[in-house]
Amino acid sequence: MIPEERRDGQGASEESTRLQAAGSVRKGCETPVQTQRSRLQSRRACIHQQINKELRMRTGAENLYRATSNTQVRETVALELSYVNSSLQLLKEELEELNCSVDTDGPGSEGITVPMIPLGLKETRELDWSTALKELISGHFGEDGSSYEAEIKELADLRQAMRTPSRDEAGLELLMAYYNQLCLLDARFVSPARSVGLLFHWYDSLTGVPAQQRALAFEKGSVLFNIGALHTQIGARQDRSCLEGTSRAVEAFQRAAGAFSFLREKFSHAPSPDMSPASLSMLERLMIAQAQECVFEGLLLPAPAASHDCVAQLRLAQEASQVAAEYKQVYQTMAQPPVRDYVPFAWTTLVHVKAEYFHALAHYHAATALCDGCPAEMELLASEQVFLRPQAPSEPGCPVLPQGCEGRRKLGKAHLKRAILGQEEALRLHAVCRALRRVDLLQAVLVQALRRSLARYSELDLEDDFFEAIEAPDIQPKTCQRLEVRAPSFSRVKVADIFHRLGPPSVFSAKNRWRLVGPVHVTRGEDGFGFTLRGDSPVLIAAVIPGGHAAAAGLQEGDYIVSVNGQPCKWWKHAEVVAQLKGVGEEGVSLQVVTLLPSAGPPGTGDRRPALRGLLRNQKECGWETPGPARASPRPLLGWSRKAKRGKTGERLSLGPHP
Repeated sequence: MIPEERRDGQGASEESTRLQAAGSVRKGCETPVQTQRSRLQSRRACIHQQINKELRMRTGAENLYRATSNTQVRETVALELSYVNSSLQLLKEELEELNCSVDTDGPGSEGITVPMIPLGLKETRELDWSTALKELISGHFGEDGSSYEAEIKELADLRQAMRTPSRDEAGLELLMAYYNQLCLLDARFVSPARSVGLLFHWYDSLTGVPAQQRALAFEKGSVLFNIGALHTQIGARQDRSCLEGTSRAVEAFQRAAGAFSFLREKFSHAPSPDMSPASLSMLERLMIAQAQECVFEGLLLPAPAASHDCVAQLRLAQEASQVAAEYKQVYQTMAQPPVRDYVPFAWTTLVHVKAEYFHALAHYHAATALCDGCPAEMELLASEQVFLRPQAPSEPGCPVLPQGCEGRRKLGKAHLKRAILGQEEALRLHAVCRALRRVDLLQAVLVQALRRSLARYSELDLEDDFFEAIEAPDIQPKTCQRLEVRAPSFSRVKVADIFHRLGPPSVFSAKNRWRLVGPVHVTRGEDGFGFTLRGDSPVLIAAVIPGGHAAAAGLQEGDYIVSVNGQPCKWWKHAEVVAQLKGVGEEGVSLQVVTLLPSAGPPGTGDRRPALRGLLRNQKECGWETPGPARASPRPLLGWSRKAKRGKTGERLSLGPHP
């Protein structure tokens, strides 16, 4: 495959140590394996030294990039960073292959398949959540920030783990779990007026240029980009010599396209080129083209049974033409500014090579159908729709295909000639790019296809064939499986809200202000406590009876009950609070409540202020419902603000006297 893997950031030394440890010698291995491992370890050590050298060069170039204001110098440094980034990706790819060479069997194939383009993961620096989150919890939520050290450490460990995900389903679940936690953090700690107060630093996947923002949306967008990039790596590593492998590759590339499409629609003002709308659109088209290529390879697998089937060969011709059309669109996108300024030249060349290769392959299969098949009349009429040839206005009924065997032979020979010319052009483009010349597999595919076409052409070339060859028409692109992007399914990865103790984010978030009141002691009268409850998590005091015990204790309509007799009940359901209140005796109950405030003042204790009546009216009508920790399902959006999630209308219940 074309190496374009994950770059190393500032924490690359730790990752190198982890990768080296992952490839260490296991006990119980046989002597030949141990000998092979010793050679691999020597090569690994050499690669680690080269990686450290490239990282030092990148650090120096990055410091110069930030320090200078000269435009020409910044352009030169950015170019150097792109070179260093490419070298790091090549080294990481080689290191990953070495780590998998003995422990696991890589994706192999008895046949020869065209290499794919995997996308490298964005790298990030380490991040200290502790100070910012503790200050936010203490300042806004009115709780002791130091008591949340365990939660902050859990979040930090999750972020550290997602920096180096494995290239499998477990790695995808890790990235999605962190993304879902970011959605929960966004709903709780971010408001239009404030952010979490952290600087998120990420490296561009295509150029290696650093980018940073204080918006949590940038962190979410970068993780979403890595989800798509990891899908591309999984798809490129599949064994496409079997139907199961091609199906998995198709699905992986579709999901990668869906991740990039979702990111392009939900994220704007990206500070790095790889997340710009133009780049994401290009990546989406590239993944769809690679998925279409896998569909074509799946049709080739039963080749022995379909080698002399005219209809099957025409179907392969149209499928190959469809792949060529997809890659042609990708190449045109890559050749346009600003994408061409930061897309690797090896990518652009490979896409161009594939466009020529599959265009030639379409003509080869068309020639095979014309020369080897003997279609019936209906099949022949249907096959005419495969070819595209502009007809003269005076000859509207001119048949596209000749009816005789000799005419079909000459037309097949013309298609083979176009196939040979296209394959020679693909080989020429392959030789131009130095990076592609090192990919022996790609050259083997092109040479094999050219030799096959030349051998077929020599069979059709008769000694007495002195007539000028006719012009072969183009092949109509058509596919049996029109591919669509598949959006990320974040709901399948269930996560627990790490900061669950702070309470439901529908109330206890940076978007709201509240005041804690109590404990308030309320006794039971003949008509009960004198208030009506509604909603879940937290339960709302929907109404207070004038002159009742609740009104006398100072409770007001719109208060949220957060504690019953010293027991925190922010997450309790309506029925749980009712059952607890019904179980108290004549001595009454001790409640703590919070009141939402219209002002911008910090939450605290003391005198009460009027609640937000409009918000409370909406809550009476709809009721708030916040999922519990084990069922948290964050909303995968990347906007700057969120509307609170609302559930069904809560049941109105008046607490009567104790029986």
